[in-house]
Amino acid sequence: MLPASGSGTRAAVARVLMEQGPVTAAVVAAELELTEAAVRRHLDALIADGEAEVRAPARSARPRGRGRPAKEYLLTDAGRVRFGHGYDDLATSALRFLAEAAGDDAVDAFARRRVHDLLGTEITEVVSAGDPQDRAEVLARVLSARGYAAQTRRGGFGVQLCQHHCPVAHVAAEFPELCEAETKAFAELLGTHVQRLATIARGDAACTTHVPLEDPELRARARQGEREKVPTPRAAAPRPADWSRNVQENSALPPRAVDPQPAGWSRSVKENSVSESRAVDPQPAGWSRSVKENSAPPSRAVDPQPAAWLRKMQEEEGPAEGGTISHHGLRKGGSPYDDHS
Repeated sequence: MLPASGSGTRAAVARVLMEQGPVTAAVVAAELELTEAAVRRHLDALIADGEAEVRAPARSARPRGRGRPAKEYLLTDAGRVRFGHGYDDLATSALRFLAEAAGDDAVDAFARRRVHDLLGTEITEVVSAGDPQDRAEVLARVLSARGYAAQTRRGGFGVQLCQHHCPVAHVAAEFPELCEAETKAFAELLGTHVQRLATIARGDAACTTHVPLEDPELRARARQGEREKVPTPRAAAPRPADWSRNVQENSALPPRAVDPQPAGWSRSVKENSVSESRAVDPQPAGWSRSVKENSAPPSRAVDPQPAAWLRKMQEEEGPAEGGTISHHGLRKGGSPYDDHS
């Protein structure tokens, strides 16, 4: 048995209506083991949402009791959507067959026809709305009435038409011709170029179409520029036909005169400009070595007395009174004229 409260109970009531409807509230209450008051509360909510409806009871051959006949309830088409359906699969299969049998052009023609049928007679209302922005707002209302939950919002120099729901998104994912035909139809209805920015079929949150609008400030500047008077350029004085040729001929400078030179003048100048080499006095072959040898300073004379002779002399004579013998044979403190014999 299903739970007796919340959305689960309402779904259980809807399932009983689908499987056994049309049925009375008493039958539903007995099936779900609920009170009739609780069942009627959920039935009223389903009717308010358009998922259920009341039908007059069928006539019966058996005699009824006293009082008003009991109401019978059953689901509507919107209520059956709660339990799923195969409409998308059926439409996809049909388009596949159409593409195989008649080609892609047939699919394009079907997509254009679908958009025309979708808008119906409201096409005239959209076209007569005025500028593209007003047309986009009317188009959004028409699409919302068809279940697309559309709205417009300003963005930059344009308006974005946003469709937050797409009933054919599953089919359009395989056949983008549906989205392309819709975009072309929007451009024709709005009277301007549009650009599809996003689609639910491609996984986006909404189908967004950008409708460019003219910037009012730029339009005002353009109108102001048209009112301003543009000055006329001053006409140039006419010139004769041969004026250009005469100017070129008169402006050419005559060639500069050059003094004539004899044929051999250049070679003669080069030969005479070469300086004569300076004469150098000849020197004998050994002159340089002889100069070096003669220029060396004479060596200092060295005392010819050897050191051994001086030492022997000191040992033989011994130190004299009043002085010592130097290496020159003189006593220190004595006179060089003293007699040593």
